[in-house]
Amino acid sequence: MGVKVGVLVPQGWHIDLESISDPEKKAEAMIRVGVEAEKLGFDSIWLYDHFHTVPYATLETNFECWMSTAAFARDTSTIRIGQMVTCNSYRNPALLAKMASTVDVLSHGRLDFGIGAGWYEEEYRAYGYDFPEGPERLRMLGEALQIIHAMWSEPYATFEGKYYQVRGAINEPKGVQKPHIPIWVGGGGEKVTLKLVAKYADACNIGGINPDVYRHKFDVVRQHCEDVGRDYNSIIKSAEVFTHLVLPGQTAEQATAKQRRDSSKLVGHEMGLDEFRQGNIRGYPQGFIGSTQQAVETFSRLVEAGVEYFIVYLNDAVHLDTLHAFAEEVMPTLRK
Repeated sequence: MGVKVGVLVPQGWHIDLESISDPEKKAEAMIRVGVEAEKLGFDSIWLYDHFHTVPYATLETNFECWMSTAAFARDTSTIRIGQMVTCNSYRNPALLAKMASTVDVLSHGRLDFGIGAGWYEEEYRAYGYDFPEGPERLRMLGEALQIIHAMWSEPYATFEGKYYQVRGAINEPKGVQKPHIPIWVGGGGEKVTLKLVAKYADACNIGGINPDVYRHKFDVVRQHCEDVGRDYNSIIKSAEVFTHLVLPGQTAEQATAKQRRDSSKLVGHEMGLDEFRQGNIRGYPQGFIGSTQQAVETFSRLVEAGVEYFIVYLNDAVHLDTLHAFAEEVMPTLRK
């Protein structure tokens, strides 16, 4: 079947529901994209786990990740559902494992569990969370992954760590999928994050459109797998790609106008297309901008670099045109 393809639904994080005024209609629009993605044959739908919008915080709707995941479990029937990615710091890991187990049952075994160490400092502090340094957040993630494994495999989960402790925690049901719900770890840190992938994850997720970066990161994963005695081929190698499709009759400037306008408010000056292409803007890493044919060429190079699974964020997906264009003109080529 070739590579698999998932799509991020517009849940508000990228201020991508602002054209709709009523919160209930915003929720309906978000769900509609997921339902349509299922009809179009996407393998999965994904949600972000954030509270404040990007590239700047604004008083605009941003639906909570796990409540929305549960809603998609109800309103879809075959497509898989995941998080890109859950912030470990926002929920106790034992509770998070319990939540995920519940959603896996509600969805009849369609959950992919994405998790990462977290990064959005402004959001942490606004919600009253401590924001430890990066190495400490990664150590916390390492402990959390051990607890989540225990909650999904042991009758009574017990763990005594520096950051978390569970003492005989019962988690029933443990989910539908065996041996457990697939774990996706997001991030490309070579010394710690990708080592956690080798030890605990079923999939890794790295972002961008540079094939050389993917080759290098996957080589690092391979070495970590050898070090811990893990089969490298048992880990899904995935890519998150911000994808701005330029539809017929459009220019690249028009296709990126909204995102550039939002980014301009963050950087304090009008952002042109060339600057936007470089990425490194909060919430908008370097991504793809071009036609569907150009997308086929770019994504195919990433497949050659070892990518097995794409998760795409599509510009203006809420109106479905880019969703259909990607599904009908790009996805079939990748699956050959």
